[in-house]
Amino acid sequence: MTPEQYVQQKAAQSGSSFYYAFLFLTPPRRAAITAFYAFCREVDDVVDEVQDPGVAATKLAWWRKEVAAAFAGKPQHPVMLALMPHCATFDIRETHLQAVIEGCQMDLDQTRYLDFAGLQRYCHLVAGVVGEVASSIFGRHDPATLAYAHTLGLALQLTNIIRDVGDDARRGRIYLPVSELQQFDVKAHEILQRQAPWGYSERFTRLMQFQAQRAHGLYDQAMALLPEVDRKAQKPGLMMANIYRTLLREIEAENFQVLHQRIALTPLRKLWIAMRTNWRGR
Repeated sequence: MTPEQYVQQKAAQSGSSFYYAFLFLTPPRRAAITAFYAFCREVDDVVDEVQDPGVAATKLAWWRKEVAAAFAGKPQHPVMLALMPHCATFDIRETHLQAVIEGCQMDLDQTRYLDFAGLQRYCHLVAGVVGEVASSIFGRHDPATLAYAHTLGLALQLTNIIRDVGDDARRGRIYLPVSELQQFDVKAHEILQRQAPWGYSERFTRLMQFQAQRAHGLYDQAMALLPEVDRKAQKPGLMMANIYRTLLREIEAENFQVLHQRIALTPLRKLWIAMRTNWRGR
């Protein structure tokens, strides 16, 4: 299996909404974003799939060394072999990849965030930086597009957090800020139990409505920040925004029943949203 085949398989198997946006890119840009996405999946899987925190930390340390070696001209892993030829063309830097690893390290080091400011720091590393790199691969001409990319990345990550409350609780993690749990009188153990009657209370619903309203506001803010000159090039990002915002609305329609299940859109629906965005340009 070639490095290119490896990253393609990694991206396709993930089932992520991002994959559907990649389909509409030109071959060079699609190859670059697929390799970068495969890198993000590799390091994220270390945290989600490795049970022993010590082993996971060792694996992340290995990835830090691999990234440094790759940018020194000595890549070994198939992902880095596939990604490195695109780095100069699309301004993908070592600092970008190390930031993503740092964000994954935060998953090992803490399972709670005291306030939204602390959560934003995490989101910047695992989503804002990813949005920055993706916008560069898609085609970024106006510097103002960078603010759009970071804002959209935050909106997407908050949608992930809302969707994955139950999955994260199963791993002992709660990404909803402690200050906001207190604001709505929701106890951590109620979320960690992941079941009625504790989980699905009016208090929990109000908390989740608050999270969803913030995410919607960030989607609106991101769209307002996107310069017209880059709108066509950034269509893959708009596809992701529309897919994720549709998912968020689906979760709202299901009254935030996210503790015992993972609400998702079907692959066909994701593809349709991506195609519609491609046709409409927004």
